Amino acid sequence: MIRWSPTAPARPACPHRRIARLLTRLLPPGAQLGASTMRPWASANFVGARHLFPLTLPAGTALTDLSAQLAAFDWRLAGHIVADVAVEPQPGGLQVEILSVED
Repeated sequence: MIRWSPTAPARPACPHRRIARLLTRLLPPGAQLGASTMRPWASANFVGARHLFPLTLPAGTALTDLSAQLAAFDWRLAGHIVADVAVEPQPGGLQVEILSVED
């Protein structure tokens, strides 16, 4: 993890808004995103964020199709890489979790 220093360059901008816009374009008609959240994330080698999006799908939408589409999508984020995408059932709908790490 990079320690703060007055001489170190600023960290790249977080891609949360860009991820939300791209996700909105990928959703099937009638799907609705709720208020999203972001949590900082770090491992021994990487720094990034977990982006959480509550999602309501219209009846008859196949969850496996959506999961496959999100996993296969080429997420283009300046200075960041999407490391993982997960769609999990939640009470009242679904949650899309996207893990981004700094490139």
